[in-house]
Amino acid sequence: MQGSGNDFIVIDNRDKSISQNIMPAWATTLCPRAFRIGADGIIFLEMDETGRGTTAWHFFNADGSRAEMCGNGARCATLLAHLLGMAPAEHSMLTDAGPIRAKVSPDKGYVEVQLTPARDMRFHFSLQLTDTIWTAHFANTGVPHTVLITDQLSALDVRALGAAVRYHDIFQPAGTNVNFIQIDDRTHLRLRTYERGVEDETYACGTGAAAAVAVAHALELCEPTVTVTTSGGEQLQIRIEGPDIFLRGAAQIIYRGEFSSTALGLE
Repeated sequence: MQGSGNDFIVIDNRDKSISQNIMPAWATTLCPRAFRIGADGIIFLEMDETGRGTTAWHFFNADGSRAEMCGNGARCATLLAHLLGMAPAEHSMLTDAGPIRAKVSPDKGYVEVQLTPARDMRFHFSLQLTDTIWTAHFANTGVPHTVLITDQLSALDVRALGAAVRYHDIFQPAGTNVNFIQIDDRTHLRLRTYERGVEDETYACGTGAAAAVAVAHALELCEPTVTVTTSGGEQLQIRIEGPDIFLRGAAQIIYRGEFSSTALGLE
């Protein structure tokens, strides 16, 4: 599946045939591009048994690390849960960041999720990156995000700069996702993201878009509803209502298939 350019392997694991202890190995085996299926991350979709949601997921980045939340992944998982008959169009999904509310649009082309409120926000702190000092901001929208504002977005070496921030001493040991944004006007901004766990620039990041707008709105640089254009050219809509943040965008099933777990060394 893909959501605004973030792509995911989504596995129906209602029978729990794949145990949690082997899920990281599935991520590192199946997510490498060219050699395997290829994806930014992998999602194991199950029914929730805690009573906190309708469905539940286990989400792993391509490097096998477990992530608390992924906005675009949540939209994809929400759509699949609805299409499989696991949940109604509007339901809650239990993630490591807590339960999130989600809604599939009637045409099933768009999904909106209510993310956890932004927390641990910090503003205007300095980061030394190579020979330049950047002014940075921080927000946790389910996972940690550092936001840097620029007027030269297209010219940046996001892979190099993003890695320098992601592994900067002040963010250790957990590290951080890194978002470079350019504000076009009060209702539009552009975003390029370096994702922790993927260890590269990705075409989109839902929680990163939410963090970017949360920071920009707190700095009075944008309105509470903003269209975010990702590096993949897709658009996400972020809406802030009090402490709540809503993420809306397209989600698609690209293909369904079977693979040999034995051939890939997973048995």
